[in-house]
Amino acid sequence: MEFAMPLFSAVLPEIFILCMACVVLVVDVFVPARYRIITYILTQATLIIAFILTLPQFKDYPQPVITFSGHYVLDKLAVISKLFIYLFSSFAFAYARDYLKARKIPCSEYYLLGLLSVLGMSVMVSAYSFLTIFLGLELLSLPLYAMIAMYKESSVATEAAMKYFVLGSLATGLLLYGISILYGVTGNIQLNTVAQVLQSHKDLVPVFALIFVLGGLLFKFGAVPFHMWVPDVYQGAPTPATLFVASAPKVAAFAITIRILVQALPSLQINWEQVLIVVSILSMFFGNVLAIAQTNLKRMLAYSSIAHIGYALLGILAGPNSSEGYSAAMFYISTYVLVAAGAFAVITIMGRSGIEFDKLTDYRGLNARNPWLAFMMMLLMFSMAGVPPTVGFFAKLGLLEALVQANYVWLAVLALIFAIIGAYYYLRVVMVMYFEEPTEGMTEIPIVMSSEMLVAISINGAAALLLGLLPSFFIDLCRISVG
Repeated sequence: MEFAMPLFSAVLPEIFILCMACVVLVVDVFVPARYRIITYILTQATLIIAFILTLPQFKDYPQPVITFSGHYVLDKLAVISKLFIYLFSSFAFAYARDYLKARKIPCSEYYLLGLLSVLGMSVMVSAYSFLTIFLGLELLSLPLYAMIAMYKESSVATEAAMKYFVLGSLATGLLLYGISILYGVTGNIQLNTVAQVLQSHKDLVPVFALIFVLGGLLFKFGAVPFHMWVPDVYQGAPTPATLFVASAPKVAAFAITIRILVQALPSLQINWEQVLIVVSILSMFFGNVLAIAQTNLKRMLAYSSIAHIGYALLGILAGPNSSEGYSAAMFYISTYVLVAAGAFAVITIMGRSGIEFDKLTDYRGLNARNPWLAFMMMLLMFSMAGVPPTVGFFAKLGLLEALVQANYVWLAVLALIFAIIGAYYYLRVVMVMYFEEPTEGMTEIPIVMSSEMLVAISINGAAALLLGLLPSFFIDLCRISVG
């Protein structure tokens, strides 16, 4: 067997992030506490430079490149996913800074763990074997458990981290068991070889493996019936950790789902389509219906994320029979992550004085206290509800068109009904902010945010509107990434 030299230029962003994570760790040890802002600056610089290193790969590698003995692939899907991951992670770190300082949560450790998690996401979206998928998934997940548990003074955060860890370990076991069965059937772990071997298998063993693999993937998405951890973790974790969990990892989970289902298991398409139909319907139903009953905004957004994952899975479901299915799903998950990050950022800004303001009643009369913040939150809620001309409207419209093209008209009708139901609890937040008087004593509590936070939340809200007014470039980008 001839040895092929790995293409190190393809993994340059990952190598750089790994080196900078080590630098941040060393700097944190030797720099005095009053200069710890250096770790934040280094973290943001790492993500910016990684973004710059990744951007030329879109043009330099017009065709997919497989390297590292077939375990790593660089294609349009990997490049676009990495760009989204670096961008959303940078926003998450920017929103976290004031919150961590106010609660005396170790900032440097948070940024270091975040960088390691970003590295895991980068490896995962370029994985071309089950071994690389597992390594990237674990490197993504393990830092998240620690990030959620970092607020030591909060017993709720510790409980949320334990729940996430235990259930995450269970999901990892399911995924590994499914991978082991596929390896036993095919004798290989590379996605393209697995796909070729399974073409000639007509027994039920690969279907049995598919169930376990899908179980592990759906847990990372937080889809029904693997959604049990989502409300408790979203509510119990420190809001910056919730923001991080709800943003970039969703993009990585989508990319790896496309790799496994479409690239490794196309011969089982009929089977995983049937599973995704059931999972999508249940996720949209339980997510939207249970969100209506919530009085805690973080918990409401947690249930809404379950519903949104149901919508995104509809795009994957329509993909094999529609030219727009996969691109519509990519567009939907990317825009949802953008909007969700902004919504959790508003909660972070509101709670930076040391008290969590995450109940709906805490947002009564927000327009009278801070009109700009209320306006940004309104744009984000409108986008989640799918109200034109925000980007959420075009994301849902694209999914419905893809379902109709794929002859799933009845699913499109169901999705539309669930979207109408979901609009209720989003518009309820807008009503509370604009049409109710502030709770007694709330007007005396100032809403203070740094100029950095103001710029970041303004970009978030403006993007939800501008991408709705001018969606064509972003849609084309998503279409190219999954072409």
